[in-house]
Amino acid sequence: MMTRIRHWACMAMFLVVPMAVGATYHPGDIGEDISTIQHRLGTLGYHLDADGVYGPATEDAIREFQAAHGLEADGLVGPATYRELLSRDIPTSRGDFSTMLVRRLISVAQECIGVPYLFGGSTPSGFDCSGFVQFAAKAAGLVLPRSADEQYHMGRSVSRSQMQPGDLVFFSTYTDGVSHSGIYLGGDRFISSTSSRGVVIDSLSEGYWNDCYVGARRLI
Repeated sequence: MMTRIRHWACMAMFLVVPMAVGATYHPGDIGEDISTIQHRLGTLGYHLDADGVYGPATEDAIREFQAAHGLEADGLVGPATYRELLSRDIPTSRGDFSTMLVRRLISVAQECIGVPYLFGGSTPSGFDCSGFVQFAAKAAGLVLPRSADEQYHMGRSVSRSQMQPGDLVFFSTYTDGVSHSGIYLGGDRFISSTSSRGVVIDSLSEGYWNDCYVGARRLI
């Protein structure tokens, strides 16, 4: 039952994640504007890392802030919340096309958390690692090869210290060369489809993944 729910939730995100960036900040957004919001929340006593990723912790903090200030607690940073938080008007337009694509890539990927592993799988019924990355990338309008080692030759190489959300990360797990791929989320976290746990978020610094890490590539 849960697998079927995940299947349809993942497909729904693939179909309906907005392809436009408006003057409201949403979960899944990334960038310096989000860091500014997080930093301001931190000065107000909310315990957040200013990593520039509008994740669940940021959404929860926004809801608490909104409730405390008599605003609609929807977890979104629209004009009223932005003004209350930062004492200035929200920018009328923000980001660029690449930010929009990264937002879509990460949103679709995170909605697939819990989808089981399936060797050769590339749909929300089950993913292997490269099938999962290919599926999420397609939602952002990106065309990727099917295998992890082929994906590793796409885009441009970026150092570990310069990685940004939306970069692809690669590992050598069971054979020489690249054999596993995932999507970097920021804050030292990445999401991938693992053979034992399906689609999950892990830390790059965790012993196994740190030891297997090969490199990162930037497509967007």
